[in-house]
Amino acid sequence: MSTVDFLASEITLRYGTVQRARGCFLYTRRGIRLTDMYQEGGRAVLGWGGGAPFTVFKNTMNRGLTGSFDTDVTPRLEKAVSSLLAGRRTVFTFTDRAAAFKAALTFSKESTSFWKPWNQENSDWRTVDAVIVVPPLPWATPLFFVAVRPEIVEVFSAAGAELPESARIPAALAAAAVRSFYDMTAALQFREEKDWFRYDTVLTKYWTRRGPYLYPKIDEKKYGAFILHCLDCALVVSPDYNVPSIVPFGADKGVFTKLANSPFEA
Repeated sequence: MSTVDFLASEITLRYGTVQRARGCFLYTRRGIRLTDMYQEGGRAVLGWGGGAPFTVFKNTMNRGLTGSFDTDVTPRLEKAVSSLLAGRRTVFTFTDRAAAFKAALTFSKESTSFWKPWNQENSDWRTVDAVIVVPPLPWATPLFFVAVRPEIVEVFSAAGAELPESARIPAALAAAAVRSFYDMTAALQFREEKDWFRYDTVLTKYWTRRGPYLYPKIDEKKYGAFILHCLDCALVVSPDYNVPSIVPFGADKGVFTKLANSPFEA
């Protein structure tokens, strides 16, 4: 059983299936509101409602643009990713994480990185040759974009090297990803440290926080028990020890009352 399957089954066991998702909250069949700190590994970091990206998805889908033919969305995707990274990029699409990582390393073994918003370790993505970008789109299906500096792609092409094959995805999904990138570009301007440190009095007992990302202090052998303890406190944390949980933007501090009153004994 995968870590995500484990988390999903434990949520269902305790609270029933999820009936609605909005913001950083999941609402279950048994009428319980859970605070989501996993956020689909970051895909739902801007919230579960979908907002404008889902409206764009619906409008594009209604035009029948769900096939494998060329549309005008592809150049828009490249423009959106370039805007996000503050520099022109050539973009390749993948539906598999390992394939995306392999492609990025093909272009640059020394300068490849996974994009992470509000990443305090790398604030200037223009310096990275190949960036693997996951769209902030609340969508469980894997979708990865490898954004490469165009001059590097040109060198590879001039040398006759075979470029990675970019996956074709429906224009409706690509259009939603485009809008999600622009939404993230805007969010980068107004979400800041003050929106995350306000929860430190509870969270830093169990996590080391870097920006909005929470890295567990709990021993890895006890992390499974910690996940279940948090679920009992109506908190959904990352099911993978190596994938950070995320501070729930906009949540009232009261969502951590149960955890504060019932601390996990490590």
